[in-house]
Amino acid sequence: MPAKSSLPVVERVFVPDERKQEVRRRLQRARGQVDGIERMLDENRPCAEILQQIAAAQEALRAAGKLMVRSYMEKCATEGIEAGREREVYDEFLEIIYRMVR
Repeated sequence: MPAKSSLPVVERVFVPDERKQEVRRRLQRARGQVDGIERMLDENRPCAEILQQIAAAQEALRAAGKLMVRSYMEKCATEGIEAGREREVYDEFLEIIYRMVR
């Protein structure tokens, strides 16, 4: 279960619509690649080809994660810092980074 943010909810819009579209596009790409991996398994494709597709799916998810980190920094972290909660923002950001680099 994801950790709940301790930062205040100042507005209801956390991720701008343009950014949501970009993230969704990358998620669709990853979803398509995962579906392709399943087909490759059914077709008994070589391991190297399957591993290449797995790497591509992981990269699509990393790209979506980078966009969300950008949204976090532009919106959530900025608002938290402006509200005087620098330490909480710092701790939360470190936890996000630690989870992403596992």
